Amino acid sequence: MIQAIFTVSEGYIQGFDVSGHAGYGEEGEDILCASVSSAVLMAANTITEIQHLQADITEHDGFLSLKLSPDEAKSAEVTLNGLLLHLNALSQEYTQFIKVNISEV
Repeated sequence: MIQAIFTVSEGYIQGFDVSGHAGYGEEGEDILCASVSSAVLMAANTITEIQHLQADITEHDGFLSLKLSPDEAKSAEVTLNGLLLHLNALSQEYTQFIKVNISEV
């Protein structure tokens, strides 16, 4: 199962952790894993390469974490809310394979 945890503080998403594998299809052919991976990487790349925001990113097999300062989080609001919306939609359609949580700090 894919787990996505969004950290929210002061009304803004400060970052996210996405981990796991969907197990929806065979390795290399899992369209749900590909969908989540693509969306997460697009959000991270948009924040760092297009918006030029400073993000603390950790990535390894099946895991990506992105953390922003409060000021940077405000600037990334649209991108992060878009990612949350997209992953929530996937989790509603594929309830056994992806779970999205929000952690308020």
